[in-house]
Amino acid sequence: MSTTTPATRAASTTPATSAATAPPADPAEPADPAGSAATRPGDLLAPVGPSPAEVADRVFAASLGAQELAAVHAGDRLGWYRALARSGPCTPDELAARTASHPRYAREWLEHQAAAGFVVPAAGGAFALTPGAAAVLADADSPSYLAPLARMHAASVRVSDELHAAYRSGGGVAWERLGADAREAQAALNRPFLLHGLADVVAERLPDLDDRLRGGARVVDVGCGEGWSSIGLALAYEDVEVTGVDLDPASVAAARRHAAARGVEDRVRFVAADAATLARRGAAGGYDVGLAFECVHDLADPVAVLAAVRTLLADDGWVLVADERVAEEFTAPAGPLDRWYYGFSLGVCLPDGLSHPGGVGTGTVMRPATLAGYARAAGFAATEVLPVEHDLFRFYRLRG
Repeated sequence: MSTTTPATRAASTTPATSAATAPPADPAEPADPAGSAATRPGDLLAPVGPSPAEVADRVFAASLGAQELAAVHAGDRLGWYRALARSGPCTPDELAARTASHPRYAREWLEHQAAAGFVVPAAGGAFALTPGAAAVLADADSPSYLAPLARMHAASVRVSDELHAAYRSGGGVAWERLGADAREAQAALNRPFLLHGLADVVAERLPDLDDRLRGGARVVDVGCGEGWSSIGLALAYEDVEVTGVDLDPASVAAARRHAAARGVEDRVRFVAADAATLARRGAAGGYDVGLAFECVHDLADPVAVLAAVRTLLADDGWVLVADERVAEEFTAPAGPLDRWYYGFSLGVCLPDGLSHPGGVGTGTVMRPATLAGYARAAGFAATEVLPVEHDLFRFYRLRG
């Protein structure tokens, strides 16, 4: 996920007035532009209140949010945000011409975006992105880039009938069913940190691992997706060799394209397989570092995969796991991040995990004790929470 989100910023802010005590809002009344979002009824970053008015406010706010997210998806997929960022203020006709779209829809979208505050009217009937919207919705290298979130939600909505059937039967919905939107969204959300932040975390907070990588380590990157973790390490450490492993052939194909575009295809290879298959192919003991970045909670059989990683590593191998930074124990009501991750679990991760025969169904909200249990069952002696501060991820080292 992205390194900065509205949820994480709000989590560190104490509202002046809670949603439970704020006066009810009339949806017909215009919003107070000077008011704090945290003091408004229906605030999506606070748990919903118990009264009918508070629940109604929340559902109305959620409807607004869903509509805005759908419009973000359109702006992202049709290139409207990128065109505005690249060309500056555009009239509807100009935006339509630059993106091969219809001017009537471009006008409606621009007016919607202006009504929501993502763009502002400019001279001559044009509209311009706000600086914040340019960073969050148009700049794929920005640490604040969140436009792909809309793709992930769209992917879940597209298979909602399948999800509901799985909720009844206990079955699942495989990752491939979510299509390119989900695959590309996950990769795009993690890309800024993996390319521009992961190596800094290692260098500043994990000196032992940094020394090993600088010495030309062989790395196996399990559940690599579109490969940005493998590529980021290869760009930062010129002597490492990385093997990225993922079960999804489309992700592996994209990873190979990304590696070639970044000029590291000679030191980074990607394999469409699982870690156990790699071990059976004679790679046991052949790696110095194992990486499992934001994937353990998705695995149908995390114990088997972690055991395979252990087999792939030399006796003194270094294992780095990064997964969602959820609360250590279940609490209700919960903070924004846990609520956010539960939403992804319902729409993406839990159905995918249960789509495989015998899947354990971890879900996105994997507590530290759960990972430690998986690692212990896989043969590791200890699970250490590493001293890394990050908005979204908790970092672990598996020992022994």
